[in-house]
Amino acid sequence: MKAFEYARASDTKTALRLYHDGARFLGGGTNLVDLMREDVESADLLVDVSRLDDRITVGTTVRIGAATKNTALASHPVIRDRFPVLSEAILMGASGQIRNMASVAGNMLQRTRCGYFYDGASHCNKRTPGSGCDAIEGFHRMHAILGTSEQCIATHPSDMAVALAALDAVVHVEGRAPLDFVGLHRLPENDPSRDTILGPGELVTAVELTPAPVYRRSMYRKVRDRSSYAFALVSVAACLEVSDGKVRDVRIALGGVAHKPWRARAAEDALLGKDATEERFRAAAEDELAPAIGRKHNEFKIELAKRVITSVLMELSR
Repeated sequence: MKAFEYARASDTKTALRLYHDGARFLGGGTNLVDLMREDVESADLLVDVSRLDDRITVGTTVRIGAATKNTALASHPVIRDRFPVLSEAILMGASGQIRNMASVAGNMLQRTRCGYFYDGASHCNKRTPGSGCDAIEGFHRMHAILGTSEQCIATHPSDMAVALAALDAVVHVEGRAPLDFVGLHRLPENDPSRDTILGPGELVTAVELTPAPVYRRSMYRKVRDRSSYAFALVSVAACLEVSDGKVRDVRIALGGVAHKPWRARAAEDALLGKDATEERFRAAAEDELAPAIGRKHNEFKIELAKRVITSVLMELSR
């Protein structure tokens, strides 16, 4: 790890004043510090923003301060009651120790856990633009099947972010108009080094949720190699409202399948107003996964995703 300086910001204005080219904002540090240890990331100054807004304010909307710890968010009674999918996703995302440290903004802005990204001896366009992508011809069992490019097939690792994508969350960034959460993260295209549309020094201040009836009937399912502290092979965040046997409202997002939390718009469009049956759910999943590209080690994810979408919707429809 290269030497760096440290400064703690007492407020947003101070954080932005301290920031300069070569600095990084530090939340819980559960991702950034690991990357610095591996010399994947470096900074000459860490601006600690972990003591800024950590409040959860409930009104007509629910505003979640960017510094809110994952544990506090998952256990909040309003989140558990009105947005159960978010609480479930956080609890499945990491160990209790990490949830106690990780911040909301840091969780959703964390970088991929692709082994080639972490390995300085490997070719990785995300780490070193233009160097190539060893994952494409390498071992890519955990890698993306949707929205990939010839430059990168890495996946976004966050569970919480998948739930936020399904919940139509809004992201507040100092000095910007509010952002639709789904639009925050990027697909790799020709520049996988950029994970989000944020520029250097832009500071996330809060995430906002607007309650809706469909969110109360929601759940998160994560398929992984082991039951504790493992990243998703495929995950599904779904919200479903059924009346008189018809789908009246639905939200679906997928994790473990793309460079960003994947909002399943095709599946949602295929379901609205239709019969809430297993056949319809399976057909909607087929529509969503139609553009998926599987490779030697991860082609199984396509069928797995279809089955998980179908089973989650079936459970919510009962």
